Amino acid sequence: MDWKTDWGLRGRMGFTMFLLFALYVVFIGVLIEVFNVGIIFTLAMFGAFSLAQYFFSDKLALRSMGAHEVDPDEYPDLHRRVERLSQQADLPKPTIAVANTRVPNAFATGRNKKNATVAVTTGLLDSLDADELDGVLAHELAHVKNRDVMVMTIASFLSTIAFFIVRWGWLLGGDNRQGAPVIVAIVASLLVWVISFLLIRALSRYREYSADRGAALITGKPGALASALMTIDGRMDRVPEEDLREEAEMNAFFIIPIKAGFVGKIASTHPSTENRIERLRELEKEMETA
Repeated sequence: MDWKTDWGLRGRMGFTMFLLFALYVVFIGVLIEVFNVGIIFTLAMFGAFSLAQYFFSDKLALRSMGAHEVDPDEYPDLHRRVERLSQQADLPKPTIAVANTRVPNAFATGRNKKNATVAVTTGLLDSLDADELDGVLAHELAHVKNRDVMVMTIASFLSTIAFFIVRWGWLLGGDNRQGAPVIVAIVASLLVWVISFLLIRALSRYREYSADRGAALITGKPGALASALMTIDGRMDRVPEEDLREEAEMNAFFIIPIKAGFVGKIASTHPSTENRIERLRELEKEMETA
């Protein structure tokens, strides 16, 4: 099934990424001026850090969730579903991981289509019916197809640098002669971190809408994903608070954000479930009349 491209959504994503790029160009210029280092050295340092983040972020994400890779003997039905949906999405079959937690959720990670992992929780497997589970898995595969993990990793890279400067910049002050430049760097980093924090959250929300559209295209059943979102959102209220707090920092990866903990309180990485369901219902009508 096919439908018109959502140019409004693509335009918002493109404009947000342009603003991030412009912000980071200014930030690099400030750091070069303040610390009086060459642009080649600065880019080399940032490049090394970004490569490390690029290659190891997936392993860190799985470890933070306590997810482990599972083989077809352990979860045969899950493997069959992912393999079938991967073929429908024209993707290589990703690695499959499972996290033993009551929180019903799922996420995708990995630096590219050939090195991707789709992870689900035992709480999710216990909560959804067959079509709903297909919808969620297709949503995660759409993230892989859209290279969302790579995009968000790149988008958040210099924001992470800015955060570290804000937190530990005072250690760079050394003697009094360096105090003023370091203060300038810390103030600039604080502004960059706050602005990029808001832009990255907006970009994340737009990409969730895009992954919802991709899941509808892969399965041909937007209503199944809408039903899954309602089920997951309802089950969140039954999960113990300690479980929610432990996993709140993974909000950017999850199909439904956890509405608890520090990250969940200060910003949302996802659109509201109501808005996502409304858009999926509109897609369902669009597909029925196509």
